[in-house]
Amino acid sequence: MAQQTITALYDDYDDASAAVAKIEALGIPHSDISIVGSNEGDRHAGRVTAPTSNADRTDTTESAATGAGTGATVGTVLGGAAGLLTGLGLMAIPGVGPVVAAGWLVATLTGAGIGAAAGGLAGGLTGAGLSETDAHTYSEGVRRGGTLVTVRADETRAGSVMDILEEHGSIDLDERAEGWRAEGWTAPQVAAAPHPPAYANPAEGRTRVRSYPTTSV
Repeated sequence: MAQQTITALYDDYDDASAAVAKIEALGIPHSDISIVGSNEGDRHAGRVTAPTSNADRTDTTESAATGAGTGATVGTVLGGAAGLLTGLGLMAIPGVGPVVAAGWLVATLTGAGIGAAAGGLAGGLTGAGLSETDAHTYSEGVRRGGTLVTVRADETRAGSVMDILEEHGSIDLDERAEGWRAEGWTAPQVAAAPHPPAYANPAEGRTRVRSYPTTSV
């Protein structure tokens, strides 16, 4: 059965995390969900404990990638979270800055378990099947303080996933990018290439979520 990579950007981390929790309740496995949120100004200091050694950083990266962080593991989320979010860890992504992150996308952004992003957020998203234009726009959104949720789902669950993402306040990416360009933002030049084919259903008519054919990463 064909799978899709579904993406949504949020202004508020709490809205994004609430959407993740509801998607997990739908039965989507942790390995198919990811969250990446800006930690500019150490805004999530009350949620995540910082790693104190290289060993801690390695553990944090692995926990974040699998969503399998446990209890008092250094670098995991503090109190109240469940599921994927118990593996939330700290990273720094070139061109984006400090973030908190968990899920499958973390594994594409880290190299050799060192907790440092290897190719940037846009590169990781492009590798997952997003168009370069959208990947750079999502990267800019996180850099500006947003939180990105990505979900891999088959056709039978895609519509429900998109409904949840929209219900929790995902933004219109094109509208937001237009505002940034009016402020002077210039997206990196991308190669002229066709946009990945969109799924006509259930993505048609939606402006606050994106859907792409899933690419193995």
